[in-house]
Amino acid sequence: MKFCRRLSPEMRGYYCLLHFLLLSVLLHFHGGHSQNQTCDPADLAALLAFSDGLDSEGAGLVGWGPNGNASCCSWTGVSCDLGRVVGLDLSNRSLSRYSLRGGAVAQLGRLASLRHLNLSGNGLTGAFPASGGGFPAIEAVNISSNGFTGPHPAFPGAPNLSILDITNNAFSGGINVTALCSSPVKVLRFSANAFSGDFPAGFGQCKLLNDLFLDGNGLTGSLPKDLYTMPELRRLSLQENKLSGSLDEDLGNLSVLNQIDLSYNMFKGNIPDVFGKLRSLEFLNLAANKLNGTLPLSLSSCSMLRMVSLRNNSLSGEITIDCRLLPRLNTFDAGTNKLSGAIPPGLASCTELRTLNLARNKLQGGLPDSFKNLSSLSYLSLTGNGFTNLSSALQVLQHLPNLTSLMLTNNFHDGETMSMDGIEGFKTMQVLVLANCALLGTIPPWLQHLKSLNVLDISWNNLNGKIPPWLGNLDNLFYIDLSNNSFSGELPESFTQMKSLISSNSSSGQASTGDLPLFVKKNSISTGVGLQYNQVASFPSSLILANNLLVGPILPAFGRLVKLHVLDLGFNNFSGPIPDELSNMSSLEILDLAHNNLSGRIPQSLTKLNFLSKFDVSFNNLSGDVPTGGQFSTFTDDAFVGNPALRVFRKGSSNNDSNVQVVAFEAHHDSDSAFGLLNVGAGFTFGLWTIWNILLFASSWRAAYFRMVDSFCDRLYVITMVNLNRLRRKWEYKDRP
Repeated sequence: MKFCRRLSPEMRGYYCLLHFLLLSVLLHFHGGHSQNQTCDPADLAALLAFSDGLDSEGAGLVGWGPNGNASCCSWTGVSCDLGRVVGLDLSNRSLSRYSLRGGAVAQLGRLASLRHLNLSGNGLTGAFPASGGGFPAIEAVNISSNGFTGPHPAFPGAPNLSILDITNNAFSGGINVTALCSSPVKVLRFSANAFSGDFPAGFGQCKLLNDLFLDGNGLTGSLPKDLYTMPELRRLSLQENKLSGSLDEDLGNLSVLNQIDLSYNMFKGNIPDVFGKLRSLEFLNLAANKLNGTLPLSLSSCSMLRMVSLRNNSLSGEITIDCRLLPRLNTFDAGTNKLSGAIPPGLASCTELRTLNLARNKLQGGLPDSFKNLSSLSYLSLTGNGFTNLSSALQVLQHLPNLTSLMLTNNFHDGETMSMDGIEGFKTMQVLVLANCALLGTIPPWLQHLKSLNVLDISWNNLNGKIPPWLGNLDNLFYIDLSNNSFSGELPESFTQMKSLISSNSSSGQASTGDLPLFVKKNSISTGVGLQYNQVASFPSSLILANNLLVGPILPAFGRLVKLHVLDLGFNNFSGPIPDELSNMSSLEILDLAHNNLSGRIPQSLTKLNFLSKFDVSFNNLSGDVPTGGQFSTFTDDAFVGNPALRVFRKGSSNNDSNVQVVAFEAHHDSDSAFGLLNVGAGFTFGLWTIWNILLFASSWRAAYFRMVDSFCDRLYVITMVNLNRLRRKWEYKDRP
């Protein structure tokens, strides 16, 4: 279900537990004494009416129907007690592509003793009829992951309702808090619907409420005061709405709060320093808001804390949490803020840390030697800070036995040299990103011992030398970005034999990074846009070697790499023909060979590449006709320019097949360019001499001229400032790696 993917592991586990308990109750009734009971005639009629209202496929899946007796207590999903239907579980009733559909749910309201109803994971549509007197005995309802619309059900005639889960439907309008709180409700799950309007007041009436989930809707406004007066509230999930205002210090009144998720809203101001009162708090997510100020000191008072996410805000100051008081903390995410200073050595006292994200802050200095103690750490991102001394950082981090993902992009800008020796760890490393660090030197030999490596990005540095053959022998490596360096020589033959690009049977289990981002920079100086991948498995298998000094032929054996999605060899000095064997790369989506010295024809066989979405061979020495058919019908002329002997045949505007246009992709020759520049220079000199003489001898013309210049400068200033402000606003909202 889509809302489950947005929840933390802790919340997903709780949801599954709730579902399991509900199912266990149903099985208890069903398994105990349902099989041999004869159900009440009124209940039988209600069940048959519900079945009749389903479409034919859905009715067949349920398997109900009159069969000469009234033993509906033995029907699929039905539980009885003393002949009355008390439980109905038709969750996930699917075979192949069929599922329950129809608007017959109103008939179930006639089941006078029904206490537990589970219709989750089906395709039921229409309004849910629970605003009248139906369902009088209902206690627990799960109708999540359907297509119900209209106002949400409230069950005003059900005095014992305790659990209502309507997650992942299309209910809309406001939330009827008064009706919901008229019963002793403990769990309200309204996630992933279409509720709108200001956040409703009145939840303070729900004195027994444990769980309130309203995430993934369109609620607006600030949080009402009475929200902080629910004495039993343990889980509060309001993420992905449009809520605003500041967070009230009354948050500290929710003394039994275990989980709070207010992420992806528009809350602003300081985080209230009230966590000393929230001694049961385990999960805190305030990510992606507009919060500022410093980290609250009282955060260290929550000894039960396991997960803290504060990323994508404007928090400033130093990292002040005291890990000696947080023995259970396993995730700390403060990326994309304005935190400054050095990483405190005491952060390593959080020995249970598995995920640490401090990317895109203003942190400086070196990595503390105490980080050697973070033996559980799996994910570390320090991207986009001002850290120094890469060699020391690697010496420390190599001691972490469980480290699988390390992102150090955009640091070490003082021209440091890539560490060449003294590194023997990183045996579990799967993702290593050291891009845009102005590093000098060559590819270090210790990388060849990282047998679990999946992703390697050392792009946008000043590395040189030849690409070592052993790099292609790392069996699990499927993403290599060496672009924008000064690597030279020919491509090693081993790049055509990479096991992970020939077969998808990788022996290394790929670690998940949860919802934490991994950034990979596009090879485009003009855009500089970052591509975000949240999991290792989401990286497209790629060989990105653009913008280097590589020479030699394009190896025909690249055709073996049937799992490769991206091959970027642009802006190098490759020569010779484009191998026909590249047509065997059946998964290829991007093939960039631009700005090289390639010659010969473009193989017609490349039209077999059915997934090819980008193809660029511009500025080479190719000749002959551009292939026709397949994906080549979608490529623009820009993919072929700068090849003077290359031609493309296109149909003209007439429907006559013989009306064909021939387009040649001429390049600008140096002699033509030089002659053009000479003419421009001569014209400019003559024009300047003419204007000078007029201004020197005609005073009235001279005055008019300078008035025109003043007016032009004023206009130019206004236009420039408008565009600069527009550009600044654009960059303020641009997500850059």
